[in-house]
Amino acid sequence: MAPPFHFDYRRIEVGRREEMSHPDTLKSVLAEFISTLIFVFAGEGSGMAFNKLTDNGSSTPDGIVSAALAHAFGLFVAVSISANISGGHVNPAVTFGALLGGNISLIKGILYWIAQLAGSSVACLLLKFSTGGLTTSAFSLSADVSVWNALVLEIVMTFGLVYTVYATAIDPRRGNVGIIAPIAIGFIVGANILAGGAFDGASMNPAVSFGPALVSWSWTHQWVYWAGPLIGSGIAAIVYNLFFIDHGHVHEPLPGGDF
Repeated sequence: MAPPFHFDYRRIEVGRREEMSHPDTLKSVLAEFISTLIFVFAGEGSGMAFNKLTDNGSSTPDGIVSAALAHAFGLFVAVSISANISGGHVNPAVTFGALLGGNISLIKGILYWIAQLAGSSVACLLLKFSTGGLTTSAFSLSADVSVWNALVLEIVMTFGLVYTVYATAIDPRRGNVGIIAPIAIGFIVGANILAGGAFDGASMNPAVSFGPALVSWSWTHQWVYWAGPLIGSGIAAIVYNLFFIDHGHVHEPLPGGDF
């Protein structure tokens, strides 16, 4: 019997080679691609539209509120439409957190990452084409924000996001929450954008940062938007599993988890 406050690293699994070609895996990967595409298209597109309407005013208070609403609504939809197929990760940081908790294998997690990055990239390419070549703005730091400030922001905001995912979607004691999980996940992202959007754009999601950077070919400080979310996700996963997961129960995986 595991002692209280014990994080069992043995829950992390590599997975089996057969998993890569299993029909359920392929469906899950496609669901992640589509849901990430929808989310990034809505979120990035809202910023591009606001810039066009206000002559590059997306960093104004109105622009940040607009971005928060677009991302909150977009993520609610993206998680809802893929939750029963892939678990509705829509974010490499969420996938990483699920991996640490034993809710997805490393092999499947890598496939999710590929799908999420591809979905974000295709969304930005579609935006660039459909808007007549407008720039898909890459995430950047405000003039008075250092990379270390931004790193801490991304760690804290992503911690809140992944902690919310664990509490509402992964914890086996969550009960029948219906649409509460997608709403809560969307709301925490929207709230974090209101809190951190003026400082570093509030990514919390490496895929959301990767697509615009790839299409605009602007990689300045890109590492912050990977390191911060992954560190924050890892801390959230370890804390929730260490203190709140009931180790006396069999941990139910996310929908579309390991075989």
